Amino acid sequence: MAERIEFTTGLEDEGKRIDKCITLKLGEGYSRTLVKDLIESGNVTVNGLVVKPRYLVEPEEKVVVCIPVRDAQLLEPENIPLTILYEDEHIIVLNKTAGMVVHPGAGNFRGTLVSALLYHLGSLPEAEGGHYRPGIVHRLDKDTSGVMVVAKTDKAMRSLSNQFQEREVRKTYVALVNGKVEMDNGLIDAPLARQKTDRKKMCVEYSAGKTAKTVYHVVERFGNFTLVRIDLFTGRTHQIRVHMKHIGYPVAGDAVYGGKGDFHRQALHAETLGFTHPETAEPVEFFAPMPEDMAEFIKSVKKKPGAGNTRGKN
Repeated sequence: MAERIEFTTGLEDEGKRIDKCITLKLGEGYSRTLVKDLIESGNVTVNGLVVKPRYLVEPEEKVVVCIPVRDAQLLEPENIPLTILYEDEHIIVLNKTAGMVVHPGAGNFRGTLVSALLYHLGSLPEAEGGHYRPGIVHRLDKDTSGVMVVAKTDKAMRSLSNQFQEREVRKTYVALVNGKVEMDNGLIDAPLARQKTDRKKMCVEYSAGKTAKTVYHVVERFGNFTLVRIDLFTGRTHQIRVHMKHIGYPVAGDAVYGGKGDFHRQALHAETLGFTHPETAEPVEFFAPMPEDMAEFIKSVKKKPGAGNTRGKN
């Protein structure tokens, strides 16, 4: 389900960037940030073709904008259990379970983290770019578990959003990847962009991608797997999954990016999250232990004959 808006550009639109043109056409309630997100996610076409936000408009072009459903019904509170690591008047820190979608979108109208939070809290501050993401300042993929922080006030929303934007947030993940990673430590510096043939997937793109840096440290090698701990210096969509595939070690169970193994999901967990508290200005850090399904899978692999366990030096 999506709201579909169509219009034909006129002489007054000539030479304008497409994101600015659409923002002016849609009017109040649609920020340029939201419009840019729609364009970059492939929800905007000009004469039937996907374009970039900087595309310059010409007269008599047919523009189609598909806006994912943002109806209030998507924000109905739902009594879904949450694992709360910390909560005060300003923020709430959670250990998100694998399989939970963070916010409503096409095909995921119910059972979201936002709906669970609204049941628990009653209300959340509105996020820039859409009121179907209240309180959300960052996200984890559906099948990635781990630490997330959510803003409970407008002040916290502004502070946390700025910290993520300025890359002041400290994020550590653990991942089980296919293959035996040769180097104990490594830096992956490879820009990312959306795939041209499938806008839901990301890829390494040196000519037009956005800066993306990932540092990995080998924790242990066993069987045909390696357990790694990962520090993120940028927070691009699917960054860890694409970067590990790029160096030949895709995340186990990640069918989208070539991961293999019997694990039922991508074996990726957000372990720690550190930031400056928006009210006290004190540094804080939160930890979420590895989920049981991932830990049990690792234990079963290590028990197999010939696992050949070796630890990394990090």
